[in-house]
Amino acid sequence: MTRRTALDIAILRTVLYADVFDFALTRTELHHFLMSATPVERGVVERALSESVGLRGVLVMQGDYVVLHGREHLLGVRAERHRLTNALWPKAAAAGKLLARVPFVRMVALTGALAMHNPSHGRDDFDYFIVTAPGRVWLARLLIVGVVRVSRVWGWPICPNFVLSPDALAQRRQDVYIAHEIAQAVPLSDESGLYARFRAANPWTHAHLPNAHTAYERGGAHALGGLGRMVKRVLEGVLGGGLGDWLERWEQTRKGRRFAAEAAQRAASAAQIDATQVKGHFDDHGTGVIAQYHARLRAYGLSEDSAASAAD
Repeated sequence: MTRRTALDIAILRTVLYADVFDFALTRTELHHFLMSATPVERGVVERALSESVGLRGVLVMQGDYVVLHGREHLLGVRAERHRLTNALWPKAAAAGKLLARVPFVRMVALTGALAMHNPSHGRDDFDYFIVTAPGRVWLARLLIVGVVRVSRVWGWPICPNFVLSPDALAQRRQDVYIAHEIAQAVPLSDESGLYARFRAANPWTHAHLPNAHTAYERGGAHALGGLGRMVKRVLEGVLGGGLGDWLERWEQTRKGRRFAAEAAQRAASAAQIDATQVKGHFDDHGTGVIAQYHARLRAYGLSEDSAASAAD
């Protein structure tokens, strides 16, 4: 039997995870999101792809892309999703800049399928991770919901999936799915270096993705200037005192009660709802993704626990 090296296993695990999403990785993406125990240089990965006996007959390299043997049709899928990404990205970037103008919003990052250039159709949601000013999570979210409703006129499916305060950047759930979600985020607007603070608050992600220390996709993060900045600061001044405190408590009580009731009705909920964060993921998509990933690992004789263990 051919024995796979630790690097063979890391490469195969990375391709298997992408396969859950019907996603053909480029060689650059494979290196950046390599699911290894330690960082690996690009040239070392390239040599393994070209020369490894342990990967022969398992992976197919076609041009810049890497897929599992028997899953070559994903190359055509990737080409179509690349076309969809080119059509959706400018709209998602414009929507992100609009969200950045909302009072108390301090960082906006694109997440989800579009962030990985993998939208399944032309109406895919624009998923965003948003950091607010301290003590204004619920009020900022209320204002964001107003933007979401107005944006429907332009056909922008804005989904502010995760809104949180700077004092809640460290994520409690620490698995490979959340590590990928963090590493895939594309900062579109960033005041006060919050993206770097967010990554620094979650160093555990390096145990899953040691090469992904920085954002893979550069979204052109910017700070507001001119009239937009002035209007935002004026509104923040009006809502920054007692009125804003009252609105924050009122919205948290009103919406929090509704969210809690909905979460209680779901057998598997990933919702995180408190004074510092609003993550309304009532259906835990991540658990299903990890289950599919583990099924693929077993099919290829790989351990679910160790990224570096060799397998026959």
